[in-house]
Amino acid sequence: MAQTDLSEFKRKLRYEFKNTDLLYESIRHSSFVNEQTDADIQDNERLEFLGDAVLNLVVGHILMQRYPDLTEGDLSRMRANLVNESQLASIARKIDLGSYIQLGKGEIQTKGREKKSILADTFEAVIAAVYLDGGLDAAFKIIDSHFSSLLNSMTTPTTNHDYKSQIQELVQVTHRLIPTYRVIHESGPDHDKTFRVQLKAGELQTEGIGKSKKMAEQDAARKGLDILKSGA
Repeated sequence: MAQTDLSEFKRKLRYEFKNTDLLYESIRHSSFVNEQTDADIQDNERLEFLGDAVLNLVVGHILMQRYPDLTEGDLSRMRANLVNESQLASIARKIDLGSYIQLGKGEIQTKGREKKSILADTFEAVIAAVYLDGGLDAAFKIIDSHFSSLLNSMTTPTTNHDYKSQIQELVQVTHRLIPTYRVIHESGPDHDKTFRVQLKAGELQTEGIGKSKKMAEQDAARKGLDILKSGA
């Protein structure tokens, strides 16, 4: 079976593998493996399992270093907003991972390369491949590099900071309106859902993302406050 040239992908990932077999395994979807006659070919599901653990460990470590005063609850919420299907798929798109994933014919026909779930799962598998190839230090550098813009754009939670209450008070005083919230999208399995919520208050409209409806609403309210305070 001819191997795909992954030199350009390795450049985008910013990592050079010693054992390229790990990288090839990480991009091999189960739908592709099911169509092969070689019984020794493995899909990337075991690597996906390991990559999820590595991502949570490293991102948790980075957050603890960056925010030494935050509580466990705040750190958990921040990590959940970073390590989720939507964010992982977004990073995967930036490095054009979808172009390299090996898929079965059915998944190719249904645009599997664009599916958030496949992109996120494969990115987790790639992280595991880096970890197995170069150790935790190598995985740490890769994760820190590709999550840096997300980490830098995050707003630090403030203890007992209730953005929904703040924006409601502000909007009621200035516009005599009550903000409304509506779930516009849900993704992920029941045990690990991600919610997108839309906030509306007159002409003001924002969207928030979170691992629960309340977190997504708070995120939308925070964005709304930023707009109102900036005078935009």
